[in-house]
Amino acid sequence: MLAVFFAATAPVSAQTIKDGNYRTIGYIKSDGTVQDGSYRTIGYIKSNGTLQDGSYRTVGYLKDNGTVQNANYSTIGYIKSDGTVQNGSYRTIGYVKSDGTVQDGNYRTIGHVSGVKRHWAAAFFFFDFW
Repeated sequence: MLAVFFAATAPVSAQTIKDGNYRTIGYIKSDGTVQDGSYRTIGYIKSNGTLQDGSYRTVGYLKDNGTVQNANYSTIGYIKSDGTVQNGSYRTIGYVKSDGTVQDGNYRTIGHVSGVKRHWAAAFFFFDFW
């Protein structure tokens, strides 16, 4: 589950996803393809905010206003502009800090990202491609 918290959009071929101990656990290609540590494709982040699993099944949507929806368009969470992640009941469940540190709702570091759109990284608190 940890690896799915991250996404990157830098203009390189792939961004590395690291866990809380800086171990590489996956990659996000510049086209939105999500890969595990063995480069196996496990999901997709589409430019329109659609999130798909490795079989191209839609698992959710990330709206421009920070609302996160499941595949049935039900709101399941919110991503604030400061990187705070809230569930559908507005309880804070995590943070994506400006320095790339990813924390759970208790401020424990659970990962690290760089070159990341905060809302893409934060969306993965809700979806498990792994």
